[in-house]
Amino acid sequence: MTSGTPVPDDPTAGAPGTAATVVLGEQDVARALTRIAHEILERNKGGHDLVVLGIPTRGVPLAQRLAARLAAVEPGLVAEHLVGSLDVTMYRDDLAQHPTRTIGATSVPAGGIDGKVVVLVDDVLYSGRTIRAALDALNDLGRPRAVQLAALVDRGHRELPIRADFVGKNLPTSTAERVRVLLAETDGRTAVVIEGGGAR
Repeated sequence: MTSGTPVPDDPTAGAPGTAATVVLGEQDVARALTRIAHEILERNKGGHDLVVLGIPTRGVPLAQRLAARLAAVEPGLVAEHLVGSLDVTMYRDDLAQHPTRTIGATSVPAGGIDGKVVVLVDDVLYSGRTIRAALDALNDLGRPRAVQLAALVDRGHRELPIRADFVGKNLPTSTAERVRVLLAETDGRTAVVIEGGGAR
């Protein structure tokens, strides 16, 4: 495990008095997304059938960044025609425990998802329950040819048999730790930090 850089009392990383360890900086995140874009194009032999759907909240700007990289690498792709968002709020299996949730927007590229390869994008893959909800939400939108998963961080501790096809960083953690992805679009800066669980 990379030791990372301790960042005490960062107001964007956690509560006051909580030390956070930066495990990925802005350039690390950029390199991870570029690598994932190349892996997606290699696996799918190009990008003509791709749809990239981000799971709110931070999966959406990550999907937009990823689509921009795909378009930069593959001739003929237009980022805006690839990317959308998939809200999974009403498909979650914990609504009874957390009934008050803000319902986000679902937007799909004009060509829809039927017969396409849909790449779901999320910031942190943890229990797998969000992705299960996303698969249920996709069923109501159409019938893709294949569904793949890209996660910036895979922290382990899966509760369902779900794995990512493309991972920016595998990050072994304890359940006492919290992994936070910060993005310039939503948080004012880009980094991945770990909070709690003792010093690293």
